[in-house]
Amino acid sequence: MKTREWHVFAAIVAAGIMCFSGVLIETSMNVTFPALMHEFQVNANGVQWVTTGYLLAIAVVVPLSAFFIRNYSAYRLFVISNLLFFTGVLTDSFAPTLTILLLGRVFQGIGTGIALPLMFHIILTKSPLEKRGTMMGIGTMTTALAPAIGPTYGGVVMAALGWRAIFWFLLPLIIISFVLGLRSIPSEIVKRTESFNLLAFIMLSVGLASLLLAIEQLSGMWLILSLITLGAFYYFNRKTTLLNLHVFKNHIFNRLLVGVLVYQAMFLALSFILPSFIQIGLHQSSTVAGLFMFPGALIGAVLGPISGRILDQIGPVKPISFGLVISTIAMFLMAITFQNEMIWLLLGFHIMTQFGSGLAVNNLMTATLSQLDQNLSADGNSVLNTLQQFTGAAATAFAARLFANGQQQNALHGAMFGSRAGVMVLFGLFVMALILFILSINTLKKQWRTN
Repeated sequence: MKTREWHVFAAIVAAGIMCFSGVLIETSMNVTFPALMHEFQVNANGVQWVTTGYLLAIAVVVPLSAFFIRNYSAYRLFVISNLLFFTGVLTDSFAPTLTILLLGRVFQGIGTGIALPLMFHIILTKSPLEKRGTMMGIGTMTTALAPAIGPTYGGVVMAALGWRAIFWFLLPLIIISFVLGLRSIPSEIVKRTESFNLLAFIMLSVGLASLLLAIEQLSGMWLILSLITLGAFYYFNRKTTLLNLHVFKNHIFNRLLVGVLVYQAMFLALSFILPSFIQIGLHQSSTVAGLFMFPGALIGAVLGPISGRILDQIGPVKPISFGLVISTIAMFLMAITFQNEMIWLLLGFHIMTQFGSGLAVNNLMTATLSQLDQNLSADGNSVLNTLQQFTGAAATAFAARLFANGQQQNALHGAMFGSRAGVMVLFGLFVMALILFILSINTLKKQWRTN
């Protein structure tokens, strides 16, 4: 079953299936949150850990990706990540309690945390520059399709068989990924040349977890702990590098990175806000909530590889500019629509946000990582993915906090107030991302003209 040579497209798909499955479960489970609140007797702040626990596990593991890639073969990393993910899905297939459910999600997060940067590493190192935009579009399409399918899949399966069945049907998909990876990724010999910085890893893990708790609970105590431990991480990381922070010396990288993170915040926050508002605020079923998310997410997924091809032909400036402007306008219009409680208007503006993301987000990632030299490629990939996952977790926790606060303050219209507040915050973030991108346009034009 092993192969001796790279089959890049198949390898990207094999790793992408795991990333797809993780996002599929994530967006599927968001539709089930009202049911989980009832079954496990928790509020929105408690149930959101089904998503944030998974994303936090990814955020903690992803910083290790640069170390893993330098010291272990892609074949070995793929096998380990696949088995961990399979274990997590199997655990959640029969989870009797919220604690067991969260444990399975952590296993899935660890597996995805290895697979996600591995997929982008394969794209950036095994595909030629002239095809990199297209290959990036193909890679991200595997994960972009998941939000299109996930809510509908989750709503329909839960209505028919219960939420645990969401995990049952993914087991064969993970097996397919495993077989495809074995046939497309060669078993290469990689000599380990570095020691593992355990103290830096522990400090980073505690720092990110405590920062997430500070956001979720609006706690000054957790914030102080996170600042102390992240400061300790910076100290230990300088001695033996776990996460190469030199990538932040590139100012264009930093500006473009903000745009990537804002889109990540939008994806995760809206996947919590909209299904919850539709079910609790508009009193619709989980199936309706799932179907609501489908058109926009599908448009975003289909546009992914198309926008990558546009980048290959004309560069990143025009597709990213149009995408950011469209998404920014859509967020504002969506925010002022909640009080009308008109589901069709919300649907139209959600489609608009996803159309903008389809044009911009993949090209933002490509342009961001392309700012770095080849020797910093793995490190930049690791930093980007770490911040992406943590931003997603933080956005979900913050959206859940605003939603819960709205319900506490107004029993009748609390879901509307909480949802509107969350979307207005996202609008402000998009304005900031748009300004930073405008400041980078001249540099991007020069780079792509040279290439």
